[in-house]
Amino acid sequence: MSVQKAPDLKNPLPRGPLPVFPPERMAKTIEITLDGRKVTVAEGTTLLEAARSAGIDTPTLCFLETLTPVNVCRICVVEVEGSRALVPACSRKAEAGMAVRTDSERVRLSRRLVLELLASSVDVSTAPQIQEYMRRYGAKPERFGAAGHAETVAQPVKIDNELYVRDYAKCILCYKCVEACGVDAQNTFAIAVAGRGFGARISTEYNVPLPDSACVYCGNCIGVCPTGALMFRSEHGMRKAGDWDETRQTRTDTICPYCGVGCTLTVHTQDEKIVKVTSPLEQPITRGNLCIKGRFGWEWINQK
Repeated sequence: MSVQKAPDLKNPLPRGPLPVFPPERMAKTIEITLDGRKVTVAEGTTLLEAARSAGIDTPTLCFLETLTPVNVCRICVVEVEGSRALVPACSRKAEAGMAVRTDSERVRLSRRLVLELLASSVDVSTAPQIQEYMRRYGAKPERFGAAGHAETVAQPVKIDNELYVRDYAKCILCYKCVEACGVDAQNTFAIAVAGRGFGARISTEYNVPLPDSACVYCGNCIGVCPTGALMFRSEHGMRKAGDWDETRQTRTDTICPYCGVGCTLTVHTQDEKIVKVTSPLEQPITRGNLCIKGRFGWEWINQK
């Protein structure tokens, strides 16, 4: 029986032919009409992406580039010729020959009504984007009465841990926190939407306190919350004391020192103290996500 000898390491084996990658296939393009303008986009592009590529500012609340669209806020709706109902731009794919109006009177009326219903139901005082949209569309939430009648706002502020608070009086049920806690980012599934209709609310499993839930305190739910319903405990305390002032704050990007992944941190400082830490969405390593150390492991710096 012949015995094969090990290759001589002094004489490396000859290389085979290098693999040849097939040429990249060009994406098929289609043409649509946006507000009377012809626009060419790649097939599979959403109407929101098409509008943004054309420089059209379409409002969004429940949409985030890093999360799966859930189509719940309905503020991004646009008018499609031939469609009976307004369609959500964040998830509706563009089709060849489609004629879309993003700022018609019907669209503006729908957006204004959505904003009025939201602002008359929940506290939007810490949601600057919603307030800007309300000014843009002339929303008057007082038509539907003062905020505070929805089931979500009937809950007291939940302060059951040292890292962040849950103030569901500000929750608009945008589902962003649920998506970030689920398959889109953390895969922890510590929170979900409980109840139905006016009783719908964000809750832990069996409504247990956060320390008793599956939460790992990554804080990614805070990073995507558009209203301040989820907030750093440091920020919540400063707001309550009247000390929170973003005009006096600076933001500095740095690299998290806790491990070798290299996550980008945006450090928010006020009066020479760190008040919170976020991460930029456009950063390819984290895409806005952090772990408990990156998002909350800075309190020791402020200790004297």
